Amino acid sequence: MEPEMEDKTLELMCSVPRSLWLGCSSVAESLCALRCLQSIPSTRAHNQNTSGMESQNLVDDLSPKKNTVLKLSNGPVLGSRKRPSEGNYEKEKEHCISLFDQWSEADQVEFVERLISRMCHYQHGHINSYLKPMLQRDFITALPQGLDHIAENILSFLDARSLCSAELVCKEWQRVISEGMLWKKLIERMVRTDPLWKGLSERHQEKYLFKNRTSEVPPNSYYHSLYPKIIQDIETIEANWRCGRHNLQRIQCRSENSKGVYCLQYDDDKIISGLRDNSIKIWDKQSLECLKILTGHTGSVLCLQYDERVIVTGSSDSTVRVWEVTTGEVLNTLIHHNEAVLHLRFANGLMVTCSKDRSIAVWDMASPTDISLRRVLVGHRAAVNVVDFDDKYIVSASGDRTIKVWSTSTCEFVRTLNGHKRGIACLQYRDRLVVSGSSDNTILWDIECGACLRVLEGHEELVRCIRFDNKRIVSGAYDKIKVWDLQAALDPRAPASTLCLRTLVEHSGRVFRLQFDEFQIISSSHDDTILIWDFLNVSTNGQSEGRSPSRTYTYISR
Repeated sequence: MEPEMEDKTLELMCSVPRSLWLGCSSVAESLCALRCLQSIPSTRAHNQNTSGMESQNLVDDLSPKKNTVLKLSNGPVLGSRKRPSEGNYEKEKEHCISLFDQWSEADQVEFVERLISRMCHYQHGHINSYLKPMLQRDFITALPQGLDHIAENILSFLDARSLCSAELVCKEWQRVISEGMLWKKLIERMVRTDPLWKGLSERHQEKYLFKNRTSEVPPNSYYHSLYPKIIQDIETIEANWRCGRHNLQRIQCRSENSKGVYCLQYDDDKIISGLRDNSIKIWDKQSLECLKILTGHTGSVLCLQYDERVIVTGSSDSTVRVWEVTTGEVLNTLIHHNEAVLHLRFANGLMVTCSKDRSIAVWDMASPTDISLRRVLVGHRAAVNVVDFDDKYIVSASGDRTIKVWSTSTCEFVRTLNGHKRGIACLQYRDRLVVSGSSDNTILWDIECGACLRVLEGHEELVRCIRFDNKRIVSGAYDKIKVWDLQAALDPRAPASTLCLRTLVEHSGRVFRLQFDEFQIISSSHDDTILIWDFLNVSTNGQSEGRSPSRTYTYISR
């Protein structure tokens, strides 16, 4: 717009009463009104040649008055619309509805779109408030009789908060949730999918899930009230971990020739340990009594792993032995390594062993008696202290300060992880994460790119053993056991001071091996003891409550 024309336009706008512009519902309407004003011959000249009264009359003529209609282009009209007489209005309305009903669906939609486009904003709001309830559907109430199972299946995917809300929708929704036992199904789903829920259910005797019970409490209400009690127990366990509250139990492994417990593994029923006196001892986890002693190795038992069928052990006598779990019979002896077998892992028909002779052996395990050597991996320049693997990678750590990654399927070398300044004594590998321990701290690695994600500082001596799950890292050193927050360790913004949750100092000697789950840590040491750190059965003052469950859940069925 030219400067002179712009000045004229602004002057014209200022000369028009504000009420006229307030009647415009959009910028487009305002511009249309302005064009109408500009089409009136020379307002300025007219003002100069007329008296003040005449000028005021001109402005008054432009101002909207009651029942005045100002048509703007193709848009809506400004000002108040004069409603036709009641009789004509009703006839015209019925005629429009009759015509609308005769049109096709596509024509009806097009007509409504054009009609809405001519309405102002506040009218759109009224229409929206009218349409919104019409677009909502109660799919449960609308289901034909006998199809409640469909609604139950849909609602069974809700979490606890959503299920609470669904019960409050209406009586029909509450009936479907109650008769479908959806709170019971939610608890069952949590037990199937969450290790903490599963472990808690096993320890709290939830094997009585389908036991019939006579009670005045409706079954669904019982499960509804049970859910927050389980949540409360879980929160208590987490608080015990953070605060270090635990019940400590001790197994004395001291014998005439014993000078340390080098390795262990446990389940709900037993603990199997490998000792420096060349023996393997099996302990009852409840009574803590020794059930069986396996002998045959001529050197210290440095590593072991077992499943439901066999125990596999590695020794400083350079052999690997396979034992039958129940009888303790030796099923196989593998002679390959030239020096002590320092670590081993097996799963899904594959076994990997490593040795002080700097090599890694990959074995095919068709059966306990049919084990054949597939490949020997070489590349480390010092003793290979630990191995771990999954379907994608074999990971090894050595006294040469490096971690090496190999392909599980081809046994070919993939990459080296460099960063430790001292020899590496332990590691665990799962998914993309590797956690390794040395006398120069603990390091978290991304195995895919080899990047160092975090260094955990706190141990003053060699980190000899390390394990992690989805929440925590537990490391055992020659001085103590430390519990770390894994999620915080993976967050680069988390301060280093927040990473270590608790330090456990009950061992009086070097910690050689540990394992843990959601409820406990079990560790072995040079002091000839196995310690059980129980974070489940703890009283409020931190003293032991014994080994009985703090709460027993007795489930009932319909």
